[in-house]
Amino acid sequence: MKRNNNMEISAIAQQRIRVITSSDGQDAEDDLAVEEPLEIQLAFAESGKKIKKSISVTMRTPGDDDELAVGFLFTEGIITEKSQVKAVETDVLDENKVIVNLAHDFVPEINSLERNFYTTSSCGVCGKASIDAIKTVSVYQNEDNALLVTKHVIFSLKDKLNVQQNIFESTGGLHASALFDPNGNFITLREDVGRHNALDKLIGHALLNDLLPLANKILLLSGRASFELIQKAGMAGIKIVAAIGAPSSLAVKLAEESSITLIGFLKNDKFNIYSGFDRISAL
Repeated sequence: MKRNNNMEISAIAQQRIRVITSSDGQDAEDDLAVEEPLEIQLAFAESGKKIKKSISVTMRTPGDDDELAVGFLFTEGIITEKSQVKAVETDVLDENKVIVNLAHDFVPEINSLERNFYTTSSCGVCGKASIDAIKTVSVYQNEDNALLVTKHVIFSLKDKLNVQQNIFESTGGLHASALFDPNGNFITLREDVGRHNALDKLIGHALLNDLLPLANKILLLSGRASFELIQKAGMAGIKIVAAIGAPSSLAVKLAEESSITLIGFLKNDKFNIYSGFDRISAL
């Protein structure tokens, strides 16, 4: 399953607008980040019976839908490994519907999930029954990690993200999640109108390419760090999360509980560490 080479085209829509200034008004063309619904369905067999069940509708930017669907299922704890996925396909009659076909010997425990699986582009936690219901347990939570990164590597990440985030520069409307190695070398990036979708795409890419866990990688978020983003990072085994924006109080609490180093307000010459101080060298 390869990255959609036409994502930059499908992620942008042009709109005729009027620009008003203090002196005049002019007609112009503006680029908008595309936002469309994606329905994620599961197809599996139980007791010899074929079952197809819709479990989520999320507002997303088209592109990398297979990664988004698989990443969502993984970070929600519905699947735990690549072998549980047989194939991912787009519905032939509806390009905004993705069907995840599960392995014949795997039956997901979806009835026990205490969640209304409707998410919006701004809030992936909406509809959760309780805080306890969203503390999904990572299969990688107990793995040892001695990752140590210098402050100079962290300082370099923001500019490197700007170079890679092409669609955001055009529209100003997409969030990005990017992976770097401990030396600050860029690995890959995913963008979406929803910050949680961008991270699900990134984690889905890692799962489909046998890259999990991501314990020796740095995750960079283009905006703020919310509880759900830290939860998703923890599910993938990520130990260092840096955000250009602010973290929430609940994100910090979860990072502390999950032994994740959480960095916020990242600039070229300054950042705050909220948890996991020992992984960042001040030298």
